[in-house]
Order: sequence, then structure tokens, then C-alpha cells
Amino acid sequence: MWDQIAAIFSIGLFQNTIRNATPVILAALGGLFTEHAGIMNIGMEGMILTGAFVAVAFSFMFVSAPMGVLAAVLVGILIGLFFALFVVKLKSDEFIIGMTLNTFAAGLTVFILRNVYGQVGTWVSESIKGLPVVEIPLIKEIPFIGPILSGHSIFVYLSWLLVFAVWIFLYRTPYGFWMRAAGEHPEALETAGVSPVKMKFLASILCGIFCGFAGAHLSLGYLNCFTEGMSANRGFIAFACVIFGMANPPKVFGAAILFGFLQALGLRLQSVGVPSDLTAAVPYLATVLMLVYITVTGISRKKKRAKKEAMQEDLSDAVPVDQP
Repeated sequence: MWDQIAAIFSIGLFQNTIRNATPVILAALGGLFTEHAGIMNIGMEGMILTGAFVAVAFSFMFVSAPMGVLAAVLVGILIGLFFALFVVKLKSDEFIIGMTLNTFAAGLTVFILRNVYGQVGTWVSESIKGLPVVEIPLIKEIPFIGPILSGHSIFVYLSWLLVFAVWIFLYRTPYGFWMRAAGEHPEALETAGVSPVKMKFLASILCGIFCGFAGAHLSLGYLNCFTEGMSANRGFIAFACVIFGMANPPKVFGAAILFGFLQALGLRLQSVGVPSDLTAAVPYLATVLMLVYITVTGISRKKKRAKKEAMQEDLSDAVPVDQP
């Protein structure tokens, strides 16, 4: 029994936790911008998938991983502009546009993969250059901790830095303040001379860039290939992490790490005989539980607020008025 527990909670479990969590962290950080700007962006799934495909295609074309990442970012910007055009400018339903984007990305990537590159299912080639592995001096020599923290794609470490960078941007810069105001008080922002529409466009573009990073990490920093449906609902998981973390970067980071851990744990449980269909459902079950928790706590918070306001009204009515 102890041997099985040791096999499950090994170094590989924590290595896979970091690798699995990274694309979700990057996409969720992008989703923070649109969430604060008052946009429900469930189109991140399509953004990630498109970024993963374009990264592989340009890495294959130029035999260069940086070119693949650059292409993924540029496509993310274009998709972000497309999303903002319909949702912000044309006032289309954000849910419908997001789902349309996801469906279009899934169909387009499969069509190009099969009809242009002649690949079915998975595209693997020696010409697809992946991102280099980063070895951290000194840390890599530490027993147990070293192999966990060192030897990952550059996007793993970039995602950690971006958590702090996004927090600083949102809460310590004028643009972050304006972006949050665009979602909470757009009329007041417009009165101050700043266009809420421009802030929403900026939020959508930044979301596209971060989802491009997430897709590039999936295909070039994680597997060095492209597989049909490669995003595997990570966009929806990222959206759930944004909601669960209340659009706060450190909390969203923690939620993404939790997802990565549960996904890695599910794979490890397969080695001790647990059916793969059951273990594959663990991360998504956790996502559902996240959303249920958010809903229940939100309702409870509203009830407490209403009760507090009612008590304040009763107290104000009970205060005697001085007679002249």
C-alpha cells in the first residue's frame, strides 16, 4: 500500500502539476483582463487551440520555435480584435460569439491540418522545433525540489512572473484602474474622458495574447506536436479559475495549480488500476464543484448583505428624533 502511495506522490506528480497548470495559468491571466472589463469571454478555448496550431505551423515552416510563438501571439491579437469587434462594438451576445469562436477554431484547425498538411489526428515532425528547456543553476541540485522546479519550458517561469506583472498592471497603474472602471462604472470612466470601449478592446487583445502564449506552450513547450482538439477544454477551465479566484491574479494562480494537480493526480491513479475514464473526469468534477461553491457563497454573501442593510434601516428608524 505504501509503495503505491509513494508511486503516486512522486516527483513526476509535481512535475506534471506544473506542466499541466501552465497553459491554464496563462489563459486565466488573459481572462482576468476581459473579466475586469465586464466581458464574459468563453472564447478562450478557441484562442488557445488556434494559438497551438499556428505555433506548430510556423515552427514547422521556419524551423524556429520563436517564430511559432510570435505567430501565436499575432493570431491571438487578431482573434481578440475580432471578439471585441462583435461583442463591444456591434453589441453581439458574448456567449454566442464565444461559442462560435470555439466551434470555428476546432473546425478550421482540423480542416487545415488534414487538407493542407495531410495529417490526421496528430502532427509530429522533426521540423517542429520546441521551446528550449530552462535549467536553473543551484536550484536544480537540490534533492526533490530541484527536479520539480527546474527543467521546464520558459513559459512555466514566465507564467509565474506574469502573475505579479498582471497584479501590478491591474491595481497599480492607471490603465489597470481604467480597465476595471470600464467593467464596473463605464459611465463614470467616460465622464473622466477615457473611452470604456477602448479599454474593453485592450482587454480583449491582452486576453488573445495570453491565450496565444498558452497555446504555444501546449504545442511547443509541452508536447512538440499538434493534436486535434489539443486545448482539451482548458479555456473553459481557465474561465472557471477566473471566477473561482474572483479575478484576483494570485487566487487565480492557485486555482490553476489546483487543476494541474488534480489532472496530474488522475494520470498517476491510472498506474494503480483506477479506470482512465474515471481519472480523466476528476479535474472537470473539481471545476463543477468550484462553480457550485462560488454560486452558494455568492448567494450567502447577498443574503448577509441584505440582512445587514435591513438591520441598518431598522436602527435608523429606531433612533429618536429630537423635538424642537
